[in-house]
Amino acid sequence: MSSTVNSEELAKDTGKSAGRIGVYLLIAIALGYVLTVVWGRTLSKADNAVLLSFWGMLMGLGAALSPLEQEISRQSAHAALAGRKAGRPAVLAFVTSLVAVAVAALFTLIPPVTDKVYGGQFALAVIVLAGGLSFAFQFAARGLLIGQDHVRSYSWLILVEAAVRILVVAALVVAGLTQLYWFAIAAATGSFAWLLFARGTAKLVDPKLEADVPAKPIVKNMLMLLAGAGLTASVITGYPALVSLLAPGGDKDKLGVLFVALFVARTPLTLMAPVQAIAVPTVVRLSSTEEGKHRLRRLLALGSAGALVLAALGALIGWLIGPWVVRLVYSAKNDPEAWWMAGLVWSSVLLAAMQLLAAVLVAQAKATKVLITWAAVVVATALVLLFFPGDTVVRAVVGLAAGPTVGLLVVMAFVVRGTPATGNARTSETSR
Repeated sequence: MSSTVNSEELAKDTGKSAGRIGVYLLIAIALGYVLTVVWGRTLSKADNAVLLSFWGMLMGLGAALSPLEQEISRQSAHAALAGRKAGRPAVLAFVTSLVAVAVAALFTLIPPVTDKVYGGQFALAVIVLAGGLSFAFQFAARGLLIGQDHVRSYSWLILVEAAVRILVVAALVVAGLTQLYWFAIAAATGSFAWLLFARGTAKLVDPKLEADVPAKPIVKNMLMLLAGAGLTASVITGYPALVSLLAPGGDKDKLGVLFVALFVARTPLTLMAPVQAIAVPTVVRLSSTEEGKHRLRRLLALGSAGALVLAALGALIGWLIGPWVVRLVYSAKNDPEAWWMAGLVWSSVLLAAMQLLAAVLVAQAKATKVLITWAAVVVATALVLLFFPGDTVVRAVVGLAAGPTVGLLVVMAFVVRGTPATGNARTSETSR
């Protein structure tokens, strides 16, 4: 296979792929909202709060594994350009991620952590462990599929993951099994969707290839990416836990409403991994030609500026109709203030832009800069939660808006100024 790529043809192919994935992704997001509505209307407030915390932890582990998908998609895309399968580096990235997610999930089995996160319900921590381990297989499969441009199978895997959950929940409701644990098990079933695609995916990797590549740089690179993703998860699905740790107290009813609103605004971000994954091989292919690199630099500059404009527009829309949307979906008892919703939408748009720009850094094998970017977000957020004047709710809203603003400026500087003028990272290249 030729290593050169016509940027116009690539743009058309990428547009078609993004369109297909986008449709399936929108369906998956809609199914995710249906899931939470069923929980909210079936469970008590207390049980629903515990289940949302469980869901945040489960999907947080999934989000933390998104670099596995991106890194394997990068390696797989390089392999596709060379006309071969992904090799030993992809297997090493997978094993590193599997061990890391196991350690993180086992940490939640510690009684004090279980008490804080799951209301002392140990079984939920066990379910998170099983789901997290399965997510490692799923994200590896997705990376192989999108890297080799198997868009149809990749899209179906996204849809099946969401559909399995809603089908199991529907069956439970019909059977009258609407207890907390049953819903938790249903939520975890989606992470096993990869089993339906295992045979085809296994054909895209050969551990015997690139057997002489040293393991240490790959493991180090993967650990930095996973650490960055862990920080990402702390300000997306794990934000309620971060608030509880750094700014405890406050009006519990108001915080409950804020977290419901946060869930509405943040849910699409938990499904950004497919968009990030398609960005990685696209950057790899564009970087293989001078024409492509020129187009990439232009797209990054325009996209970064456009993100700020879109975030401002989103904040205005959130201010105007955000409270109404939350009341409509989650009943009148959940009535957030307009300025909360403005801050939520502002931060969510910026986080989405950051996730895409971070994927560009992954494609360029710049794991260190990915880690610095998300560290900047978490540090800025934590400082607001700890020291900003006002009650817990005020700190929580300002923190969720301030962190992504700082982070976007950092990643914009890395990406727009740091796009290489020549060449691109090989599959075995280490972070820098």
